[in-house]
Amino acid sequence: MMRSHEAFVRHQMLPQVPPPASQAGLVKWLRENLFSSLSNTVLTVLSLLALWWVVMAAWPWLSNGIWTTTSLKECREVLQGEVGACFSVLAERWNQLLFGFKYPSELYGRPTAAFLLLFIAGAPVLFYKSFPRYLLLVTAAYPFIAYWFIWGGTILIPVVAALGLIGAMLVFRRLSNSSFATGFFGAVAAAAVIWWIGGKISGSAPGFMALQEVASRDMGGFMLNMLLGVVCVSLSLPIGILLALGRQSDMLIIKWICVVFIEFIRGVPLITLLFVANVVLAYFLPPGTSFDLILRVIIMITMFASAYIAEVIRGGLAALPTGQYEAANSLGLDYAQSMQLIILPQALKISIPG
Repeated sequence: MMRSHEAFVRHQMLPQVPPPASQAGLVKWLRENLFSSLSNTVLTVLSLLALWWVVMAAWPWLSNGIWTTTSLKECREVLQGEVGACFSVLAERWNQLLFGFKYPSELYGRPTAAFLLLFIAGAPVLFYKSFPRYLLLVTAAYPFIAYWFIWGGTILIPVVAALGLIGAMLVFRRLSNSSFATGFFGAVAAAAVIWWIGGKISGSAPGFMALQEVASRDMGGFMLNMLLGVVCVSLSLPIGILLALGRQSDMLIIKWICVVFIEFIRGVPLITLLFVANVVLAYFLPPGTSFDLILRVIIMITMFASAYIAEVIRGGLAALPTGQYEAANSLGLDYAQSMQLIILPQALKISIPG
């Protein structure tokens, strides 16, 4: 019987054949996204024609652009009636567009260095498979280095801030085994003590490795937008995750605090919050209190973005089937472990577009 079936037993696998050209690469993407149906094909062709018309109409304006004149009148004299852009204002005001009107021109190198270091600090996070994990220390140290470069002052200020966070993290790890509340309040107390002692030390040595200080009101341009964007997005993501988890919590007090916060922030326009941070907040502070302007704006934008991120993540949490929560409980995981290992990875994957 075995001999009669030997002809039907394959001893060598057939070599793999590459997929057809129409089912791989750019051709496949074009077919699936731009030419999947007759209506999509018509829309694609019309969009390409419209794009071609816009490019051809704008090209003379761009190609005839003037960069070296000192006034709009000179631009018109050079163009002699032809269509062209007067880019001289960009060349003249380039530094003001990047750094604002009041940032000292001799210090432009410091925010530029902080901007370039942002790519180095972000590489271990964005390309974590290509970099060793210890390079995440560079990412963690970047906010303190960037603060020192942009605002200046003694280096003791960012060092003390970093030491306070490190001390809080160590205390939380040590005390959180007993309870989360003990670890949290212990971490807050440790950070407060370190920052108080460090504030006394940095105040007594303001010239130690100090850079020229720059006031927050002297910052502007692309630098300020980049600063607010990076800081506020980085802070709003973890806060949004906590708000989303708090809104789905079984503890009524925490749940209602998160609900009221999210609904209030989402119901108020961002410009109103910025107006409150810039003008109205000063009336509620004690006389003579100095509250940094950029810090106020960072707090308001972070609150605003975290409320919207919380709703997005809450949708991902609601989309998970109940069986995932039951599976985490059946494995004996506590709340923090189940959220970290099972629930949040899936919820964040659902929440992120694409």
